[in-house]
Parts: sequence; C-alpha cells; structure tokens
Amino acid sequence: MASDKSFVDYILEQLEGAGEIRARKMFGEYGLFCDGVFFAVICDDQLFVKATPQGEAAFPQLPKAPPYEGARDYILVEDPDCRETMAALARITREALGSPPPGKRRK
Repeated sequence: MASDKSFVDYILEQLEGAGEIRARKMFGEYGLFCDGVFFAVICDDQLFVKATPQGEAAFPQLPKAPPYEGARDYILVEDPDCRETMAALARITREALGSPPPGKRRK
C-alpha cells in the first residue's frame, strides 16, 4: 500500500528545523533526504529512519523494523507527533551518515 501524500507532507512539517528536508517518490513510496543525505523512508504511512549506532544510542526506546520485506532494520518512529524526537533523530542520523555523495544534487 502506497503512502498518502498528506502523511508525507505532515512528516516534512514535523521535521522542520532538522536541516533541509525533502521527500522524493521512490518505488511507490518516499525517500527522505536531510541536507542531501538519504536518511529515511516512508512506507505504508510509517516513518523509518536508517539505523546508526548514534541514533540507536540516543533513542534506545524506539523499536526497529524493516520498512519492506527483505530490507534491513530501520528505526521505526511510532509517534510522529513528537517533533523534538523526530528532528533530533534526523540530525543525529544525518551527522552519522556523513556528507552527501559527490556529484549533482537534485532540487
């Protein structure tokens, strides 16, 4: 089941302040980028953030689950209403993942 665009827009609004956040439609779902770095996916109206040691240490209470069959576990954000948690997790994950890949950045 594809994610609803209104849910994606809500997540983008909740992540304001975490950096330059944008969504890109990918395989019927959405990939999220923070300052040009791919850091999360939205699948079936759920937010999954790439698992990093830093993110897991900062938010050990958040569960992990694969966003789709065959994927690695991501951190599942069960409460997207908590803006502070989401923004902090996005910033921590972005920093842990490093710089965006060299080359042409999409707008």
